[in-house]
Amino acid sequence: MVKLIIFFRKPRDVDAFEAHFSQRHVPLISGMPNVVRTSVSRAIGAPRGEAPYYLIHEVYFRDLPALNFALNSAEGRAAGADLMAFARDLATVMFAEVWGEDPFELSPVAKPAVDPTDTPTPVEDARPPQPSLGES
Repeated sequence: MVKLIIFFRKPRDVDAFEAHFSQRHVPLISGMPNVVRTSVSRAIGAPRGEAPYYLIHEVYFRDLPALNFALNSAEGRAAGADLMAFARDLATVMFAEVWGEDPFELSPVAKPAVDPTDTPTPVEDARPPQPSLGES
């Protein structure tokens, strides 16, 4: 699997950016052929203060030929033109090979050893019994 990643620096007018991004750009990206899934992440910080990017938009494809086909399609060209029109100075674009999407896919050792047929043993209440009304 491969993905197209668009990193957006924080825009001056966040409200205008958000409106255009969600109402115009995301539908254009989602309309490209061969899109397997998309993901949008909003940065909330970094180890040393503010994150260098405001928003990260990831668009997943089965393989590189599928990505290339999508980018060269009429829908892909429209999405690219839109990106350059509203975020030329804010966007950094890259392509990445994806592996280990599922954190447990990376190593079989990391998978929890849980038997799905096993039923949990009830845990007894650790609180001391409380006297009922009328007891002394």
